[in-house]
Amino acid sequence: MAKVSKNKSILTANAYSFLEKYINNPSPTGFESAGQKLWMEYLTPYADEFFTDPYGTAVAVINPSAPFKVVIEAHADEISWFVNYISPEGLIYLKRNGGVDHQIAPSMRVAIHGSKGRVRAVFGWPAIHTRLSNNDAKEPQPKVENLFLDCGARTKKEVETLGVHVGAVATYEEAYEELAHGYLVGRAFDNRIGGFMIAEVARLLKENKKKLPFALYVVNAVQEEIGLRGAEMIARRIKPDIAIITDVTHDSTTPMINKIIEGDCACGKGPSLCYGPAVHNKLLGFVKDTADKNKIPYQLRTVSRSTGTDTESFAYSNDGCPSVLISIPLRYMHTTVEMLHKDDIENTIKLIYETLLKLTPKTNLSYFK
Repeated sequence: MAKVSKNKSILTANAYSFLEKYINNPSPTGFESAGQKLWMEYLTPYADEFFTDPYGTAVAVINPSAPFKVVIEAHADEISWFVNYISPEGLIYLKRNGGVDHQIAPSMRVAIHGSKGRVRAVFGWPAIHTRLSNNDAKEPQPKVENLFLDCGARTKKEVETLGVHVGAVATYEEAYEELAHGYLVGRAFDNRIGGFMIAEVARLLKENKKKLPFALYVVNAVQEEIGLRGAEMIARRIKPDIAIITDVTHDSTTPMINKIIEGDCACGKGPSLCYGPAVHNKLLGFVKDTADKNKIPYQLRTVSRSTGTDTESFAYSNDGCPSVLISIPLRYMHTTVEMLHKDDIENTIKLIYETLLKLTPKTNLSYFK
């Protein structure tokens, strides 16, 4: 039985094996279904039922007959590129699909997901010798309009023969790895780490034989990276009474990040709890009290208007839904080397788990009672 312990790891070898498989599987915005199938397959022993919506959001439900509804949510999609134009010379030009960073693209390897399967390609970039051949010329900088993919084809027809077409998506190839001192690195921890953590909460509830006094909806939403669209749709469908959202936030301890703007947040020091208009203050206080009583470390941050996460989609849905955001610190967001710490994964899971055990339909979240 996988009891939550202050000292012993709650994550099994099987859990980490799933995480690696889940992170390495491409799940670009609008094309998340393969990753969602992996996620639901992993959750099958721990949920009473599943459903999906027309755009691919996946939901595992525990105790579905209960009238009071609590959501724990993450988003499933990752940033990527769209094929936009194929030149006569067989070079492939792109548009963003989500907030992909064009500055990291040169020399990266990608997979283009075409009609005939994956096609390997690279972001070409002029050699330094040619860029510096004219001392008076300004060093060229990568921009969306001057980036291109080279898949080995030398004509447009050769590209199309491979099944590459306008509208195909391309994802980076960099994979999951474990670094020193408890760090993990990979692409798309934003926010498949969230999907992993809420799945682990469901596992712990099942293996520890916990009976909740409400229906728990474990939601892995699509299309967050282009405007929180999946969460908007599923919030209207579920109509939850409470929502706990998990996503990533910036580790602000690396160079070129201004703590005066971003706040003080570090990997390895616990999940980050957010103050902001969409975050329900009494629910946030409830989560903080849960963390304090269970000696779970946490950090605090603020947002001036929007959290930039699915929190807004749930908070402002229907007649209003008390919502809270529990974020995991992440270095190098929206790159291929996103980095986080194992301790934060475990403590975020523990905090969500313990919060659910403490919640009841009678928990008073009114500002006026």
